[in-house]
This record gives sequence, structure tokens and C-alpha cells, in this order.
Amino acid sequence: MTLSLRHFLPAAVAGLLHTTAAFATNPLIMDQFTADPTARVFEGKVYVYPSHDIKAPPGYKGKPNWFVMEDYHVFSSENLTDWKDHGVIVKQTEVEWADPGAYAMWAPDAVFKDGKYYFYFPAIAKSGGFRIGVAIADKPYGPFKPMPTYIEGVQGIDPAVLIDKDGSAYLYYSLDKILVARLKPNMLEIEGEPAVFDELPKKGLQEGPFVFERNGIYYLTYPHVANKTERLEYAMSTSPMGPFKHAGVILDEAQSGCWTVHHSILDYRGQWYLFYHDKDLSPSFDKNRAIRADKLFFNADGTIQKVTPTLRGVGLVNASSEIQIDRYSATSGAGVAISFLDEANPHAGWRTTFSADQAWVRFDEVDFGAGAQASIEVRVKAPATGALELRLDKPDGPMIGRVDIDRGTADWKIASAAAKAIPAGVHDLFVTSAGPEPVEVDWVRIR
Repeated sequence: MTLSLRHFLPAAVAGLLHTTAAFATNPLIMDQFTADPTARVFEGKVYVYPSHDIKAPPGYKGKPNWFVMEDYHVFSSENLTDWKDHGVIVKQTEVEWADPGAYAMWAPDAVFKDGKYYFYFPAIAKSGGFRIGVAIADKPYGPFKPMPTYIEGVQGIDPAVLIDKDGSAYLYYSLDKILVARLKPNMLEIEGEPAVFDELPKKGLQEGPFVFERNGIYYLTYPHVANKTERLEYAMSTSPMGPFKHAGVILDEAQSGCWTVHHSILDYRGQWYLFYHDKDLSPSFDKNRAIRADKLFFNADGTIQKVTPTLRGVGLVNASSEIQIDRYSATSGAGVAISFLDEANPHAGWRTTFSADQAWVRFDEVDFGAGAQASIEVRVKAPATGALELRLDKPDGPMIGRVDIDRGTADWKIASAAAKAIPAGVHDLFVTSAGPEPVEVDWVRIR
């Protein structure tokens, strides 16, 4: 996956730029580690507030091989394809009550109420223990001003706030179990004492709650260590305070072995989405994570269909962009392998290696517009001659072009061919190896 210059610029500069269309794929953000994404719809766009994993800095004195998190960024997109980094919105050294050397800025949330944006975040207090603080802004991307004190009466992590239909606000958070407290109208204090959801499964860690309402049903969703690592589960109720009845699993344990999974769920323009994280950019160390998104669907009775993770992610990709087929939605299985372009720099992305005749990769939802594309370009590497065929909608669908690699190359090169008549609109793209010779692919472009 080839990165543009923006991925090597300082955060303050990169935040002014949009990522390329390729970043409609998973993971959503390539130039830094991100985790625990809370996605919200503000001002007609999706804003994602993740936590920010970093490598331990010089002089770090915290727990070794653990989470190191010093600040928060916010990202936005109108089309779920191009994501803008607005830069740092809160950092540990700017929070009066927080230990400035704890590096424990864990999973956050953000909501809008009465003309203000409220950003909720956990941190270790100077007095010890995890507390939850609030920062306030006039815009969803800030600038945010952290309040001088944390929320009294609340000890824990992973804040999530629900603004109910009547305007009431509820704070959900975790401390081995999941708790809830009603927020006062000022959004900075709680009313009464927090309550524990004792009706959830008793065995295993529960954390990271996210609550939303749909058709009169309140959904409490949360990571749960039912076996060895976290999976996403949910419970349903007719009240934001519960009781909640356990209803099932949204996302199974990660096949990658990533121990954590933290998430959010939202409806954007009539489609529901699950935002979560895995360790795509750091397969050997799951404390450096990367955020993902996939579509989510409901059954007629309101229960949630289990989500199958994809590398393809969400959002349309324009046919004329560099299409990263390593972020596939499906493959033929045998004869297809994915590996990093540069093992020393995972942020540079991946390559797809075809090693068998008729091995294929499917990349969903490519926008061909009016279908006026005339040429196909593929960035390839091949030790010998080889060929690739591009088809639409199914493995034996209409072929829109064949790219022949006339001689082997040890270096990446652009191979091209004329495109055949391409129908207009959105289609699934199949890239198929037309021969047994190994061929490595970085990207495909039709324009």
C-alpha cells in the first residue's frame, strides 16, 4: 500500500490534509496507531474519537509492554472514504488533575448538548487511580478546554454518554464491571450514586460500554472476556438504566489474537456501522492497535446480526484511485497471501501475492462513475512473466481488462493495459491471476 507524503508529515501539518481514497479500507488510519474508537455524527459528518497508542518514549517509567497513551486526536469524514486528522485535542500535560507522566489516556467519548461538545476521557489522577474528566468545545474538532477537576463520585475507565430522547444524559463506564450514573444538566456532575449492572454475565472482565437507542430499545454493548480474549456482546432493555437482558455476541474474539476490542455503533445516512480496533499495523504487539469499521445489521426483532470483520471496511473507493486489493472482502483462499511491503515499516502497508492460476481477490464497492475509464494500471513485481485479469461482480464476470507482465522484474513497476467497455455505477472488482507464475500487487487503478 503506497502512502502519500502526508503520512510522513508532522501531526500538526498532516491534520490539515485528507488521506487518500484508499483509506476507506481497514484500518481507517495508517499513519499512527489508534484504538477504542467512538464514532459520532456531528454537523452531517462522522467524527471518530479514538485513543492514541504510541511507542514508549525515552525515560518512560510505566509498566513495560503495556499501553502507552498520552493524547487524543479526532478524525472526520463525510463519505467514510476520506478521513481528516484534526490533530491533538487533549493531552495529559494539559489536564490539571491528571498525572502528566502516567500515559493512561484510555478510551474516550464525545457528545453534543445545548450548543456545546463534551469530550469524556479517563486518566490516572495525581492523587492516584483512574478518574474521568471532561473537556468542552464549541466545535466537534475543538479547541477543547479540559475542566480543572474530574467528575466527583466516579472511579473507572471507558466513559460513554447517552443523551436520551428527553434530553436526559447518562454516563456509563467500567471498573471490572459496568456502571451507570445519571448526569446533571451541566454534564459535569452525577446525580446520586452510580449503579452496577449486576444482571450481566458474572464470569470474566467486562469493560468499554457503549449504549444507544433504536426503535425504543436500549442496547448496552461491551467487551467481555468470556474465554481468553475480549469479544463484543450486547444486552437489551426498555430503559437506559436497565435492567438489561443479555442478548448475544456482536463480534467474536479476534482471529489475530488481539486481546482487547473496544467499539462504538452508529447510524449514518440509513446504514449502521460498527467501529472497533485490531492490531493490523502491529501483529506482534497488541498494545499498538488500529481502528476499523464494518457494516452492522439488525434482525426484524431488533436483535443484532453478528459482524464478520473485513479488511475491505466501509466507504466507496473511486476506480481511478490506487485500489489496495490487499484490503479484500474475500479471496479464493489458496494462492493468495498478504504481507507487509516493508517489515520494518508496517505503516507503509501491504502487498498481495498471487501464486496459483485463477487465484483471486474480491474488492467490494468500486465506483466506476459513468464507466468512461480507458486504461488499467497495476503496480506489480514479478520474477517472471505473468498476467492479471480484472473482472466485475463475480469471479467469472465481465472481464474489463488483462494486464500482461511481459518480463520479470525484481523491482516494483507500473504495468498497464487498455480497459474494455466498463458499465457505469458501483461494482465489485475481482483481480485474478491468469497463470501459475507468482505476481505481487501493490495497487490497481482504472481510469
